[in-house]
Amino acid sequence: MPEQRDEGKMMIVIENDWLKVHIVRHGAEVRKVTNKKNALDYMWTGDEAYWGRVSPVLFPIVGRLKEDQYQLDGQTYKMSQHGFLRDVKFDVAEQTSTTVSFVFESLGSFVHVYRYEFKAMIRYSLNEDSLIVQWQILNENKEEMYFSIGAHPAFKVPLVENEPIEDYHLHFTPAVNKNVMEYELKNSFIHEKGTANELSTIPLTNSLFARDALIYSNIDKVTLVSNQSRHGVEVMFQGFPFVGIWSKYMETDGTIAPFVCIEPWYGIADTYDTTGNLKEKFGVNKLGVGETFQAEYIMKFH
Repeated sequence: MPEQRDEGKMMIVIENDWLKVHIVRHGAEVRKVTNKKNALDYMWTGDEAYWGRVSPVLFPIVGRLKEDQYQLDGQTYKMSQHGFLRDVKFDVAEQTSTTVSFVFESLGSFVHVYRYEFKAMIRYSLNEDSLIVQWQILNENKEEMYFSIGAHPAFKVPLVENEPIEDYHLHFTPAVNKNVMEYELKNSFIHEKGTANELSTIPLTNSLFARDALIYSNIDKVTLVSNQSRHGVEVMFQGFPFVGIWSKYMETDGTIAPFVCIEPWYGIADTYDTTGNLKEKFGVNKLGVGETFQAEYIMKFH
């Protein structure tokens, strides 16, 4: 199926009877999701006045490194927040009317900031009113590979015109038989706050993100929903070690941007007391020679 031009940008479109999804090759990023049953668009518009992205893939780091650098086997590398995969052009490996697979192979293009060679594969597929996102990272080195990967989808709030944000709430589904840990960001770095007792529902308010993102471990699902219209989105990510919830806080008027991000992560920003050694980084993943890392999360739009 050929690419389709939409709003002046080259888009790849997949759709079924429930959803129509627009994705760009740049970062293999989902830019628009329309529910055909209710005619609502669920994704943030990418307005640069607030935040110019919509659903970037974070790799090979999540969040910020201390002094924007890390050490690996005695060498120092510079890397900006969230890494570089969100800004590469992916190739389309396979496409049907309801699925598309993207692939990017490093081939030495990032050795100045990340010495490991890898192949990244991102697959999107539709199942009724849900979009399934699957990641694969292949280690193409003769040594173990260290990395983080995360999602950063932003959803419009409000979804229905003229609804106040106070009509919305976040509902958390903890992992079974695990303690939910809560973290906070101070100057972009992670501090552990301790066990999050009785975490279930948080009302959306303008002040919720005044101190930056909400971050937890051992959560399986986060739901963002309107108390009035009942429209919303469920993000399901069983097995992911971390999740961040974020919107841009506007200090000028004490409001938040008209979106909320629900971000499943295999990785996290540097802790305030990090050594800077990538192999010792909190939450980092280790992948053996020739092995493939796989993960999946699902977004349900209702």
